[in-house]
Amino acid sequence: MKFESLGLPPRLLANLVELNITEPTPIQVQAIPHALEGRDVMGLAQTGTGKTAAFGLPLMSALSRMEGRPAPKTTRGLILAPTRELAKQIVDNLRAYAEGMQVRINLVVGGQSLNAQAQKLAKGTDLLVATPGRLIDLIDRKAVDLSKTGFLVLDEADQMLDMGFIHALRQIAPLLKKDRQTMLFSATMPKQMAELAQSYLTDPIRVEVSPPGKPIEKIDQSVHFVEQAHKPKLLIMHLDRHRDDAALIFARTKHGAERLKKNLEAQGFAAGSIHGNKSQGQRDRALAAFKDGELKVLVATDVAARGIDIPAVRYVYNYDLPNVPDNYVHRIGRTARAGRDGTAVAYCSPEEMMELIAIQKVMKRDIDVASGQPWQDFPKKKPANGGGRGRGNGGGGGGKPQSRSGGGGGNGGGRSRSRRSGGGRSRAA
Repeated sequence: MKFESLGLPPRLLANLVELNITEPTPIQVQAIPHALEGRDVMGLAQTGTGKTAAFGLPLMSALSRMEGRPAPKTTRGLILAPTRELAKQIVDNLRAYAEGMQVRINLVVGGQSLNAQAQKLAKGTDLLVATPGRLIDLIDRKAVDLSKTGFLVLDEADQMLDMGFIHALRQIAPLLKKDRQTMLFSATMPKQMAELAQSYLTDPIRVEVSPPGKPIEKIDQSVHFVEQAHKPKLLIMHLDRHRDDAALIFARTKHGAERLKKNLEAQGFAAGSIHGNKSQGQRDRALAAFKDGELKVLVATDVAARGIDIPAVRYVYNYDLPNVPDNYVHRIGRTARAGRDGTAVAYCSPEEMMELIAIQKVMKRDIDVASGQPWQDFPKKKPANGGGRGRGNGGGGGGKPQSRSGGGGGNGGGRSRSRRSGGGRSRAA
């Protein structure tokens, strides 16, 4: 199927040709016709499948047909995204789609001047892309008026729920027109997402191109069972095998990500990091360098890396397993993009065995074991020297899988001190 058959206007079709975008993806084929008809749409598709164009092209089509200019401080359409990086990426794509069309697109995210953003919004906006926290700040300042907003898109909605933005959504949604068109896109469908859809969508058409929790088939997945203390050495050994390939590494915490990045730099890798302790400028520069190939390795937390769309990423390493199993699907979706193949490698310490079990349950499949043995297969260590836990040397972690402590291991067993990914939500997201 070609874009011409989906009902898009000639100017959009010409821009897609200029961008060398010739064939719609499955999610675009299913979602665009319904969106063009004004239907509410709930789209379920893995990352890297073209969701931005699935809602962006119908929006550009509808907005380009509207007469006159938007009133001061108002916006005709609103797209909410969970992170700054994803919001900026959406804006970049939409501006490319809308080249030569009279559609004013604005971006408001944390880490930038509120006054400057308020001044831009004062002129009126056709389409506003925002993170929820910063939009609330601007609403509180009466810098933006949503009463004329007839289009709402929630992108990566599951991640917005994970990051605690549900209260912001409940505050924002009632301010929009009641007869608006709403589209919700997500890679997974947790129970709370279904409740969200019932609250904000009216008779939605559901389009789905892959079951929730099922990773893209082109990703080669494997897991290594390794003590926490031995992970740095194993990672360096793996990265050494493909120094010229782009690799994205996920750490659980901001401090852990920065420490790992410095360790990789000390080993001679061109490495960078993005996490909540970095300024927006630092994050933008690191992403640009990674995209341009100046950096070959990027260490990130879940929040900071959400929405990264860099087709060159060949490898994704789960250095720390996520404590939210759906996040594993999002992480590995950073590779195998734009029809390419990809490799996802996970490291599982004794303390993370329950996280691995939860991930495999969500995916309804076991991840291939590349080295080591599942920790629950090991017998419990006997106390060393008549007391205390055995420190282990690559083989602790026995006991029942229900035990997070794993009965010892390279880090002395026990639960890792911080299980959250990258510092949680702030209003300046």
